[in-house]
Amino acid sequence: MAFANPLDGERSLMAASKYAVPWQELCWRCSTDDLSFESTAELAPLQGFVGQERALKAIRFGLEVDKPGYNLFVTGLTGTGRASVIKSHLQAIIEDRATREMPLILYDWCYLHNFADGDRPQVLKLAAGKGKRLQQDLDGLLKTLREQIPKAFGADEYTAERNQLEETGRESYQRTLQELERELKAEHFGLQLSPVEANLFPLDPDGRPLSPEQFMRLGDSERAALDEKRDRLLEIVQETMEKLRGIEHETRETLHALDRRVGELALSRIYGELLAAWTDVPEVAAYLTALKDHTLNNLPLFLREGAPAQAVLPLGLPGAEAPQRSPFLPFEVNIIVDNEATKAAPIVIESNPTWANLFGRIERHAYMGAYFSDHTMLKAGSMHQANGGYLVLNAKDTLINPGVWDGLKRAIRDREVRLEDPAVQYGLVPPQGLRPNPIPWNAKVIVAGDETIYRLLSTYDQDDFWEMFKVKAEFDSQIELNQENVSNYSAFVRTTAEAEGLLPFDRTGVARVVEYGARMVADQHRLSTRFGQIKDVLIEADYWARRDASQLVTGDHVKKALEEKLYRLNLTEEKLRQLIAEGTLMVDVVGEVVGQVNGLVVYDLGDFSFGRPARITARTYAGRRGLINIEREAQLSGRIHDKGVLILSGYLGWKFAQNQPLALTASLSFEQSYEGVEGDSASSTELYAILSSLAELPLRQDIAVTGSVNQKGEIQPIGGVNQKVEGFFDLCRLHGLTGNQGVIVPSQNLRNLMLHDDVVEAVREGQFHIYAVKTIDEGSEVLTGVPAGEPAADGSFPEGTVNYLVRKRLAELAGSLRGFYAEVLGGAE
Repeated sequence: MAFANPLDGERSLMAASKYAVPWQELCWRCSTDDLSFESTAELAPLQGFVGQERALKAIRFGLEVDKPGYNLFVTGLTGTGRASVIKSHLQAIIEDRATREMPLILYDWCYLHNFADGDRPQVLKLAAGKGKRLQQDLDGLLKTLREQIPKAFGADEYTAERNQLEETGRESYQRTLQELERELKAEHFGLQLSPVEANLFPLDPDGRPLSPEQFMRLGDSERAALDEKRDRLLEIVQETMEKLRGIEHETRETLHALDRRVGELALSRIYGELLAAWTDVPEVAAYLTALKDHTLNNLPLFLREGAPAQAVLPLGLPGAEAPQRSPFLPFEVNIIVDNEATKAAPIVIESNPTWANLFGRIERHAYMGAYFSDHTMLKAGSMHQANGGYLVLNAKDTLINPGVWDGLKRAIRDREVRLEDPAVQYGLVPPQGLRPNPIPWNAKVIVAGDETIYRLLSTYDQDDFWEMFKVKAEFDSQIELNQENVSNYSAFVRTTAEAEGLLPFDRTGVARVVEYGARMVADQHRLSTRFGQIKDVLIEADYWARRDASQLVTGDHVKKALEEKLYRLNLTEEKLRQLIAEGTLMVDVVGEVVGQVNGLVVYDLGDFSFGRPARITARTYAGRRGLINIEREAQLSGRIHDKGVLILSGYLGWKFAQNQPLALTASLSFEQSYEGVEGDSASSTELYAILSSLAELPLRQDIAVTGSVNQKGEIQPIGGVNQKVEGFFDLCRLHGLTGNQGVIVPSQNLRNLMLHDDVVEAVREGQFHIYAVKTIDEGSEVLTGVPAGEPAADGSFPEGTVNYLVRKRLAELAGSLRGFYAEVLGGAE
């Protein structure tokens, strides 16, 4: 029997019925009989985590291996519980160490003044809790010094001895000066001293200064003699002035020696007690010794009102150095990390890893247009706080902050953390060049990010990345759907309800939540582990239950929460559906058309995705250009879509051009497509349109198609199958269900079907249909109602079948092309 003409509607439905999917297979349903409780209030809270055994083992391994480079990079989708798992495991390991009585060694880290180089504050490591003790000791030391030193220098014995030394110096000074004056007077010259110079002037016979008029009345020889004598006497004056300066210096040194001797007596007891208390810490003892020398050299700072004591000398030479900007800075201890109250290894989760937050900062004071800083203005970052413990970072946040990733790698590699200005990383000069000495650093770094970031770092930063992050812990977004995990889901609902103050869920509510977990991964045999999103559904379902004044959250409340969430997000979907209903976007859902078929596309808006039909057309004619992808010509086609179209050429050539050339030009187009097209899920749809155009067999417009195809004509699974089916169903329902409409899906996608209740109900009532096919031949039979036709031994197809009509048409095109070229070439001759 020939099948050149399309079958009527009844026979077409009969041809498709053998590929129809029973309604029971369109969605997995969680039976309440499998839930052995009335409400989640009866259940125990969730212990541990649902699934993720692989990730948990990797995390424990990475945390327990105490070797360089064994830091962790944790990958997986957000909402799978990465952060809570990491923190919980860290706490478990810390508790385990305590149980095994493994000692925890933590330190206080301090910055002190550097006497050798004030711009490089020195680092001090102390046992936990001793930082505050040192700080209190130095505060007490300074207070004692400011009390005791003035007392020592205010004693009568000191005052008397100092006065005696000063008097002795003055007397020696005066004797030397008087001797000079007598010698000058004998030569009839006087002396006038100033802070800058010494002046000599001649005297008259009565011992009075010679006036200028008297000097001018002298003869030339007399004036020359006076000048010669003055020059000679000036040499004597200079020699005497050197003696005077020596007397001043000697007096100052004598007074300084007295001050040091008195200071030594005063400081020996004070510092001696403190040094005895810190003999077990050599670094502190060395600092206290240097501080004692600093105190001796700056005794005037501790006298009355902080003013330095100076000897009152005639020439006004200073008796002490000018005070520092911060005179008592060496007595200040900056405890940058205080672990006195820390009983376990620190766990620091840095949510905002800027340079300052991670590596610390150097604060400054502005004064008169200049900036000043010292060791007391050094502030710790998360790296300092995590020293000896664990540091948890987000990969994306770490990478987007300038310089942070390189700084982190440098700290891991060098095992030290430097407190410096971020401007230094870029060769810029900070306002003041304070460069604190680095702190030795030993901590475990855990970085959480997605798989894409991990691959990029592995590819472009592999030299450092693999050496520093040797352990990868990958969280799976899916787990097996079995009774154990259903029970874990129920326990998770119980735990979340208690933590968030939600109403208990009954069995129907939990069943709906588990079904939603399967819907999230579009798999009837797996459940989602993105518990963050599931938690949102629980909270929203509780809202609707309270609106109904219910004591329990039921399945209806969960369904209501999902519907309301969909309603909040699907405005774009409704707008597009409205355009189709108005005819602006042309899509037929009834009738039959040659070379035209309804494909299904998915729009992903980030927080919401939906499917809608798109008209795909094909036009075939004689030529040698093969398949013309109009989207590609218009630069609207992605690489995967281009590949899918090229595969069609391979299929057509393999199946229909074994014994004849493929003399074909076919144009393919997504009609009314104004955006880019990507993916190969419409490749089978495009092939149906080409075969229909060649065979001149109309395709059913009430059936939409999805599925990719390989060169052998096998239908391959695709993604977004639920959104695609529901998108076409909603459009058909808008126009009115006829009972003949449906969708063709790859048979491998049957396990991915988790359709909404309204779609399943329509299929159950025979108002809508889902067809599962494995090959192009099966799909063309559903769309045309005509058998595809199996090839005979000689490669021919039964007359009237789809494949027969396609081959016949291709032979006609090849023949017409040969005739055309023969006629053209013959005419040319």
